[in-house]
Amino acid sequence: MRLSARQHFLLRLSAFGVLAFIYIPLLIIGIEAFNEARTLTWPPPAFTTEWFQRAFENTGARDAFLYSLRTAAIATTIALFLGSLAALGVSRFRFFGREAVSFLVILPIALPGIVTGIALNSTFTKVLGLDLGLLTLVIAHATFCIVVVYNNVIARLRRLSTSFEEASADLGATPWQTARWVTLPNMRTALVAGALLAFALSFDEIIVTVFTIGVGEETLPQWLLNNFSRPQQLPIVNAVAVIVILLSIIPVYLAHRLTREEGSAAAPRGGGAVAAAEATAAP
Repeated sequence: MRLSARQHFLLRLSAFGVLAFIYIPLLIIGIEAFNEARTLTWPPPAFTTEWFQRAFENTGARDAFLYSLRTAAIATTIALFLGSLAALGVSRFRFFGREAVSFLVILPIALPGIVTGIALNSTFTKVLGLDLGLLTLVIAHATFCIVVVYNNVIARLRRLSTSFEEASADLGATPWQTARWVTLPNMRTALVAGALLAFALSFDEIIVTVFTIGVGEETLPQWLLNNFSRPQQLPIVNAVAVIVILLSIIPVYLAHRLTREEGSAAAPRGGGAVAAAEATAAP
């Protein structure tokens, strides 16, 4: 479709407007992180990098960062295993209630976080009698991280023809050989992308965290929230927020790169997988 110069201009202006709407608040935080003043002043009277140095030296922020990393890593591992199994079951088998299972798997991501947090808190403390801590926090994060992995993997499996797996079986490969040489290689980018997004989602979560974390424990988003209202800590909070933004960009960008050309690369990967299965099954 050919567009006039005026239409091109309007499209570019609209795109710029959307990006400005999303990123101007983040840009302001980035500028405030270099603000020499301890209070929120605009425009900043002078600029400094002192707050970033103090952010790295802050014991509370560092401990909260490591706790968030540990929680996100464990929750992502659990979500990767359970989410991929659920995607395989729904996409590769036909059974009564299959669509209902798919709906129930993705439902947690749509529920309000406060509802999920209250439900999990009641289950852990009143029904199971567990003390809140790392275990309960990891389980809570895994409940919504599973959805991200599931959506990525099932989308990939639905685009992948079952003929590759059928060819592997016809060549004499066992189910485990087919899974190793055919299914998993074709799922690889979806698994990595889902894991990266799940990690970012867990790392940034705060609402469910408030209801499921142990006493005296703190994730980095919680540290930011708790210190935001303290005037003396505000410059350090801004600096930490910028660091979190930069760290959050990495998994999202990598996931985007992995899935961007996944469709065009699927056929060559599938062909190679069948060849590998043939080599494995050959006597």
